[in-house]
Amino acid sequence: MHPILTNARKLLWYLSAWMLTGLFVALLMVTAELASWGSALLFALPAALLYSFVASSAYYVCRSLPLSKRHFIFAVAVFGGSSLIAGFAWLAICQVWNQLAQTLAGDYAAVNISQHVAVVLFAAGCGFYLLSILAHDVLIAFDTMRLAERRAAESKVLARDAELQVLRTQINPHFLFNSLNSISALTTMDGPAARSMTIELAQFFRQTLALSEKQVIPLADEIALCSSFLAIEKIRFGKKLGSEMDVADNAQRALIPPMILQPLIENAIKHGIRDLVDGGTVTLQAFAREQWLHVSVSNPVDSNPTTTAGNGTGLKNIRQRFASIYGDRARVDWTLAEGQFVVEMALPLSYNEA
Repeated sequence: MHPILTNARKLLWYLSAWMLTGLFVALLMVTAELASWGSALLFALPAALLYSFVASSAYYVCRSLPLSKRHFIFAVAVFGGSSLIAGFAWLAICQVWNQLAQTLAGDYAAVNISQHVAVVLFAAGCGFYLLSILAHDVLIAFDTMRLAERRAAESKVLARDAELQVLRTQINPHFLFNSLNSISALTTMDGPAARSMTIELAQFFRQTLALSEKQVIPLADEIALCSSFLAIEKIRFGKKLGSEMDVADNAQRALIPPMILQPLIENAIKHGIRDLVDGGTVTLQAFAREQWLHVSVSNPVDSNPTTTAGNGTGLKNIRQRFASIYGDRARVDWTLAEGQFVVEMALPLSYNEA
């Protein structure tokens, strides 16, 4: 259906434009001394409103010849032919309405449509239709742009959803296998610990499923996910694994993409603390300052690691996620100095509206 006819506001603007066109025609008639103002308005305004529905067919003519597929000669033939047909329709409307007005209101409402005036009216009808084609071309172009923008936005959302689904399925399988093996071992050695680890593991995956369905979450929810993960790992590593979290109050409600910090905690244990004889402490700090949220994760590392070090894929993925969400308004950096591996992030500060 015609987009103007499906929207009351657009229809009102469309008819108003044709009322102005009718007013312009009346002005020309008065200027040419063809009729008085009363007769000219009574003739031109209703005729213009009736012709507006004929001119609306230009939308379908334009749709049948998309800009990308138009050939000059064919387009001239189609548009020219359409405008000629519309010109005859405009002339017929003017003559029929003039006779009807003369019948209803007498000679006062009559306009003398001579052969010369008829030719001018026919040419005007053709010109109005060509202008209508141009206007509908512009309307279709804007609709196409809006549709492309909407599809791009939908594609971006779908890409983010797919990205989160991949992240959800890419939770280190070794973590799950190791946890299940630990639970299996604990069932014969420490039943309560096995039960506690099972509950923590279920809670962790329940949180993971819930958070990965959202685009952004409060930092406090991500911290809770990290706490569940650490609770499981502490059962595995015992006193070898420690954790410290220093999160400022003004950062608790700050919004971040889900599953950003948990992979960093996992890497800190896998590539750092696990290889240390005496273990170590994973430290997470977060604070908000001057419209920025600052988050850092640090852990001790072995100066001579015996296992294969990570290739930085997780950190690169986080940087890519930030780039897709924030553009160049967020950063992720990592450093290794004095036996400490530190990941620092800064992203725009935002909160949920109350």
